[in-house]
Amino acid sequence: MRVVLAVLVLGFGTVLLTGGLWSAPSAEPTVQQFLLAWQQHSYASAAALTTGNVTQVKHELANAYSRLDAAAFYLSMGKIHQSGGTATAHFTASVDLGQDGAPWMYNGRFTLQRAGLGWKIVWSPSVIHPGLAPGLHLAVISTTRPRMPVLDAEGRPLQTPSTVFVVGVRPDRLKDPAATADALGRATGIEPSEVLGWILAAPRRPFLELVTFPPAEYHRLAHQLNKVPGLIPRERRVRLFHSIASAVVGSVGAEASTALRDAGIAYRPGATVGLSGLQSRYQAYLAGTPTTEVVAETASGRTVRVLKRWEGRPPTAVHTTINASVQQAAVRAVASVRGSAAIVAMQASTGRILAVAGHKAHRMPRIDPLAGRYPPGGAFIIVSAEALLANGVEVNTTIPCNPVNSVGGHNFRNVPKGKAKPGATFATDFAQSCTTALAGMSQGLSSAELNKAAEGFGFERQWQLPLQGFSGSVGSSSGVAELAAAAIGQGNVRVSPLTMAVVAAQVATGTWHEPSLVTRPPDAQQSRRSPFATTTLASLRSLMRAAVASGAARGADVSGRPVYGQVGTTLLASGRHRKWATWFVGYRGDIAFAVLEFSGSARTSAAPLAASFLRSAPGR
Repeated sequence: MRVVLAVLVLGFGTVLLTGGLWSAPSAEPTVQQFLLAWQQHSYASAAALTTGNVTQVKHELANAYSRLDAAAFYLSMGKIHQSGGTATAHFTASVDLGQDGAPWMYNGRFTLQRAGLGWKIVWSPSVIHPGLAPGLHLAVISTTRPRMPVLDAEGRPLQTPSTVFVVGVRPDRLKDPAATADALGRATGIEPSEVLGWILAAPRRPFLELVTFPPAEYHRLAHQLNKVPGLIPRERRVRLFHSIASAVVGSVGAEASTALRDAGIAYRPGATVGLSGLQSRYQAYLAGTPTTEVVAETASGRTVRVLKRWEGRPPTAVHTTINASVQQAAVRAVASVRGSAAIVAMQASTGRILAVAGHKAHRMPRIDPLAGRYPPGGAFIIVSAEALLANGVEVNTTIPCNPVNSVGGHNFRNVPKGKAKPGATFATDFAQSCTTALAGMSQGLSSAELNKAAEGFGFERQWQLPLQGFSGSVGSSSGVAELAAAAIGQGNVRVSPLTMAVVAAQVATGTWHEPSLVTRPPDAQQSRRSPFATTTLASLRSLMRAAVASGAARGADVSGRPVYGQVGTTLLASGRHRKWATWFVGYRGDIAFAVLEFSGSARTSAAPLAASFLRSAPGR
């Protein structure tokens, strides 16, 4: 039992005398001495003031709150009613249950009888609490309800059943509960005194769950866990650690998680804490709070009566916008490539995020689909094309596409390399993702005009997503070369896959929607009509369709409804082992999406990955 010494609050209790003034000595000093000795853990001294067997009473007082795992208790003397040779004393007890909640407070009372020139407390277990009788003791039962799931748009769990190992004990079979708690604490890092408190407070016979482990963690600790006396492992299938949308749902830690202790969540069997994603953001919703009862029970653990109950808040599911079919299509697609990859898909007409999937390859950086900041390369010419079209450039304007173009003293090169097309038009340049041509055309733009186009697509906006997201940034361009680099998605331009999915959605619908991910509890979401002219948007759709039908993005042209999009390739990391970021940004029907793949070759295209996603996504 964790015990904190406290000062007994002994005010001047009121002593009511009947049967003649000063007909008997006051019982107050005895009451005061008993409560003070009990609170200061001088159990022998307290027991000597009772009519009971000193050894037995000493034991009962010492263990009065042991099964409550009490961190401290406080006793306050109340009124004393005295009549002749008997008296009744009242007191108030405040017991800190160490459960992160309010203390348990109750009113107690006991009788006294004259014993020579003094008084004795008539001993009974009811002295400790009025609800106790011989053969009963106090215990605390804390019920932690299972963590609720994160749900998809149809109300189905995004977590999938997986095997876990639950270790626990049968309290009535433990020879040395303290040894068990110490050994389990050494293996898991949980404070042994907390484990011991739960073992002592638990009903005697049922299996008491102590810690839940995912398989990898259990097998890592198996050698140490096997040495814990009385520990019983059990296999179960639960929806807790695995999800089809892990990039959004996040991960969960159980009782042994250091994050649980760092968050100030007290150890209790069944406790869970979100470590990342929505599991972390909505910890209070998903986990709820436990229901706690103080009971009077028999030695066998049978509850006779409930003395106090604190009703917990039930856990609540979180409802997301994720479409399970679209999500699974994205997961399968990113898992099929050798490099790191990510896909973000959203409903173009509403801004609701339908899928967020990621896959990390060996020796490749992980991609953050929502909040990552990556150069978009040629995929950004969707944005710069809007600025050029709004500035009067016609789609049939002849703009040669050369392998190299010097702008502002900097040589820009097409990646991957291609043949020169001296008679190419702006439409052809866009379709072929000819960044050298677009770099040259940027000389007809100002930095303000390019930034205005980006802002029209929602760049630099603060989203109200429950998870961190990045809406994109262009930055300022101080010279011709810097502006040319920005126009083709290089330089200071940074986007996330979600940024570019929002861009594609606006082209598709003509409306900007702030992306949303959670419907219950609801996200705050904004939308507005696109600031771009309808003719400009129509031209962008035509350009993006041509890029897929016959241009650089044709690898994404699958059967069914027409696909619109653009690709881009840009250097991600230089040096001996170069890494390239390859993009496909586009839409089909009401699904707008962005694909990002990290590769070791500039010839890799994200278009085939987009096609893989589209072939199994709904809405063909």
